[in-house]
Amino acid sequence: MNLIQIILAEEKKRMSKDFDTRVLAEVAISVALAYVLNLIIIFNMPQGGSITLGSMVPILLVALRRGPKIGIFAGTVFGFVQMFLGGYWFTLAQVILDYPVAFACLGLAGIFRDKPMLGVTVALLGRFIAHFVSGVVFFGQWAPPELGPYLYSAIYNGSYLVPELVISAALIYMLIQRGILEYSV
Repeated sequence: MNLIQIILAEEKKRMSKDFDTRVLAEVAISVALAYVLNLIIIFNMPQGGSITLGSMVPILLVALRRGPKIGIFAGTVFGFVQMFLGGYWFTLAQVILDYPVAFACLGLAGIFRDKPMLGVTVALLGRFIAHFVSGVVFFGQWAPPELGPYLYSAIYNGSYLVPELVISAALIYMLIQRGILEYSV
């Protein structure tokens, strides 16, 4: 019993380092900034999804600065904010896939901290996969017969996520050139 308490205490100590006040404040500010940028819509898709002015960049930066664990946490929080402040709700599984899971994938950028452009690409590919699966399973019934649910979901989700990838990658690249990742605390 004592060994279990020691293990739990060590884990709690380790977790408190990862999620200290400074990190939680950075996550909160990043989520808030991401939401504000999400309101600056360049193009809105008719059935959900939009091209924004780099709304994913603050979450991607947290992931690149702090690693995948903090990045996934920040993405999940952002997903819940998106879900509660304007999400499309059809089924519980669809909501989970389209919001917390899809945006948690943005934290995958933290796996590639030494190759940020690859990290951004992998993160948005993860988000695309979550939306693609949701599109096939939950929205495939509205696919035109000549396209089928798979091609329809790929085209629909790609039509806004590819431009989002380009915008996010360009902004991350510019921020890296300004040295924003070099003074990570």
